[in-house]
Amino acid sequence: MLVHSRTGRWTAWVTFAVLFVPLFALPLLVIVAASFSTHWSGALPSGPTTEHYAAAVRGESLQALTTSLVTAVAASLVALTAGTWAALAGAALGRKGKRVLDALFMLPVAVPSVVVGLAVLVAFSQQPLLLNGTRWIVILAHTVLVTAFAHQSVSAAVQRLDPMYEQAAASLGARPSYVLLRVRLPLLLPSLNAAAGLCFALSMGELSATMMLYPPDWMPLPVLVFTATDRGSLFTGSALAVVLMATTLLVLLAVSRIRTKASYR
Repeated sequence: MLVHSRTGRWTAWVTFAVLFVPLFALPLLVIVAASFSTHWSGALPSGPTTEHYAAAVRGESLQALTTSLVTAVAASLVALTAGTWAALAGAALGRKGKRVLDALFMLPVAVPSVVVGLAVLVAFSQQPLLLNGTRWIVILAHTVLVTAFAHQSVSAAVQRLDPMYEQAAASLGARPSYVLLRVRLPLLLPSLNAAAGLCFALSMGELSATMMLYPPDWMPLPVLVFTATDRGSLFTGSALAVVLMATTLLVLLAVSRIRTKASYR
């Protein structure tokens, strides 16, 4: 820590605990407690049970979780590919070209996600690209929303690359495609993994745009959580939320391990 005195360190830890526990930890702990409960008793849920989790891992809930995973993985892969290509292209365009490219990619996150959902709905409800009512419009909307984060993450990493490695490979006769595949991309691998994890987490939790677009046979888990709580099934919705949170954290942990190994390559 940047605080060197013992009193300062204790003050910093106490301040952190006072701010972190009520603002971040406590709401999540209440959700976890509610997922194991049947009713409220005073200020806290009570009546321990695991029935909500039994329902959360089968039938419609399991299908919704699978839908979220497929959507998040597909959107993350497309976003990572497009964002990486744009980051590499922006580095070669010069300062003005890079600014224009950055602005274009940041536009979807500069407006509310519900606006992006409406824009995608209007744009792809007519021929020749009729995607309304299909799973592809949901994947497309998620891709649009998360590509900016992939682009920004990879773009920052590209700016930090030491050109010495590329120059050395080129001086030995390596073609541009070889330099890209065997030099630049391996050096960017930790940042690519971090961007993939960020895109996946954002897609798994996306709700606003999804509510406007999802067809009945492609309902992601956040939508099911919202509909359950909207019907008054708070405890079932809490269990679904915990399943969503745990799945996302497990995937991010796996990505983090890959990123850690990549950083030592």
